[in-house]
Amino acid sequence: MSRRELSIAFQSDKHPSDYAELAQRVEDYGFDVLSIYADLLFQPPIVPLAVAAQATNRIRLGPASLNPFTLHPVEIAGQIASLDLLSGSRAYLGLSRGAWLDEIGVAQDRPLSRMREAVDVVEHLFAGRRERYDGQHFQLTEHHALRYKVERERVPLLIGSWGRQTLGLAGERADEVKIGGSANPDVVPVVRDWIAAGANRAGRSADEIGICLGAVTIVDEDRDVARSRIRREMALYLPVVASLDPTVSIDPELLSRIDSLATEGDYDAAGNLIPDDLLDRFAFAGNPDDIIRQSEALFESGVTRIEFGTPHGVSSREGLRLLGERVLPGLR
Repeated sequence: MSRRELSIAFQSDKHPSDYAELAQRVEDYGFDVLSIYADLLFQPPIVPLAVAAQATNRIRLGPASLNPFTLHPVEIAGQIASLDLLSGSRAYLGLSRGAWLDEIGVAQDRPLSRMREAVDVVEHLFAGRRERYDGQHFQLTEHHALRYKVERERVPLLIGSWGRQTLGLAGERADEVKIGGSANPDVVPVVRDWIAAGANRAGRSADEIGICLGAVTIVDEDRDVARSRIRREMALYLPVVASLDPTVSIDPELLSRIDSLATEGDYDAAGNLIPDDLLDRFAFAGNPDDIIRQSEALFESGVTRIEFGTPHGVSSREGLRLLGERVLPGLR
């Protein structure tokens, strides 16, 4: 697969009206995709996405990502069908098992079968099927159908995960996978093998399935400023994602120390413990030339889409400008 797509992801922490201008800038710069995160306790992404859809004409849009534990797949189907109608067939569905749900008392039992059934139900409703669906987690009778005309009978499906089994499911059913919190080219061949196992079961070619890597991004003309600032951001999530990457070997005591300092609120001290090579595997940080070099390495490894995540720069507006005016043209 030879695609080289670039996308921007925003957090859903702004006033809904702000997303019109942001989406217009993303489209005008020439990015291919706009994603909105669906993190716990932030605004539901469907509202920012709806605003963005009305303000744009070309870019694809979708949530990264919804989960079938806090949102029933009937509701997932409805939200994405509405976004697809509003955008004129530009929506995608991002689906994952979700994170931090145990903290609010949501048990994530049998996540793989629940994910599979969520895909079944969404596709069932989009296709307008009238037969019963009897799953272990979700059911539909012959009377359960969307009561409006959908834009398309199927929308592109992205599955986000670091897990071998879930990526195998993606190989069976998805159009694209996303490895969140990673900028590591070494993980791509491993992920491709896990996808291929599922694709083979379904009689598909793994080359049909895109691979997106996305991570926290800070770009600035002063690379030292960018890399210093991003260490604070990384201190919060590095202890989690570093343990998920099978290609990374890191001293568990170092991770524990970073985690402890971050928990205590000393993000500067925690970030200062992160070595440069580890920073480059889990974040995009530096000046525009640094980001171009990181991105080229990812494309060469087989990545088909790179997603630059919030906050984008020391100043978010300036970071987005540098990505759009310097990084994107450098990669085109």
